[in-house]
Amino acid sequence: MKVIVGLGNPGPKYAETRHNIGFMVIDELANRWNISLTQSKFKGQFGQGLINGEKVILVKPLTYMNLSGECVRPLLDYYKVDIENIYVIYDDLDLPVGKLRLRQKGSAGGHNGIKSLIQHLQTQQFNRVRMGIDRPTNGQPISDYVLGKFTAEERPIVRESVEQAAKACEESMKTPFLQVMNTFNQ
Repeated sequence: MKVIVGLGNPGPKYAETRHNIGFMVIDELANRWNISLTQSKFKGQFGQGLINGEKVILVKPLTYMNLSGECVRPLLDYYKVDIENIYVIYDDLDLPVGKLRLRQKGSAGGHNGIKSLIQHLQTQQFNRVRMGIDRPTNGQPISDYVLGKFTAEERPIVRESVEQAAKACEESMKTPFLQVMNTFNQ
């Protein structure tokens, strides 16, 4: 069984914001795989499906970003999913808009959602799909920037990166993550 987690903040106020790019990828995968995100448990919204003969759970933690681990840890425990079968999708200020970077481990890099996951999972070794959102250039506070919406110029680039992240997740259903990294980290 694989668990794909998109990080973000719940509610319409945060829809389509930079911090919710992980939710956008989960929505894209749910659409592609015809999985309804109708289950609500473990402080999250999720849905299940069968992809390439393997059970997959798509998850949106509803805890707000900085408490994401409170959703993911109980879900993994309940379904008895090993850490190597989790994929976490989230925004990254250190990558340009549209750029993807897949990794198997690493620090939180200042990302509060990843800090929470590391704390609750008690490891830094889990598969990640980091999605570039760039940094503010006008002196805007980081918190305002990540909770802001993408500009009109950024939206087509973001759409393409969401599609690429979904493709990477699809590929990881049939190919080892290390190979997927080599393909998508170009």
